[in-house]
Amino acid sequence: MTTVGVLALQGDVREHLAALDRLGVKGTSVRRREELDACDALVIPGGESTAMWRLARTFELLDPLRDRVRTGMPALGTCAGMVLLADRLLDGAEGQKTIGGLDITVRRNAFGRQTESFETDLEVTGLEDTVHGVFIRAPWVEEIGDGVEVLASVEGHPVAVRQNQLMATSFHPEVNADDRLHRLFLDTCC
Repeated sequence: MTTVGVLALQGDVREHLAALDRLGVKGTSVRRREELDACDALVIPGGESTAMWRLARTFELLDPLRDRVRTGMPALGTCAGMVLLADRLLDGAEGQKTIGGLDITVRRNAFGRQTESFETDLEVTGLEDTVHGVFIRAPWVEEIGDGVEVLASVEGHPVAVRQNQLMATSFHPEVNADDRLHRLFLDTCC
């Protein structure tokens, strides 16, 4: 059975674990390297990207995360997770680094502050019906590299992308009971 870890440093960990459970997938929290090593795939949740980056450094997880992604571990990043999976970052905190892997440039908090958070229905490539997207201080993709597929956009800005075994959304699919994006990720990579 595939084991999918959820990076449990900060953010929507419980919500992602619940989605994996509803899909019948073994999910586990990842806070240490040995927990990461036991995973076949990883979800990097929404939360605060600078806090997650700092905690990953503190717990000596940043380099192991980079190594696992670089060597082909499937990963799904949502909101802050998209920021962390991006190869390039705009408007990051001073010195902020990413895990990388996705050949994209992401603008952090691109849709604005907390008060500009919004919800909208999205057409997502690979899914028949629209997906309800919840955008909370969300990033968007400024530039995509070769091999990156745009799965959904808002106002001309990519908000869901996929490249090989990596997938990322700038919204929070984990906050409602619609698990189709998690299933799309698992079907694509696992």
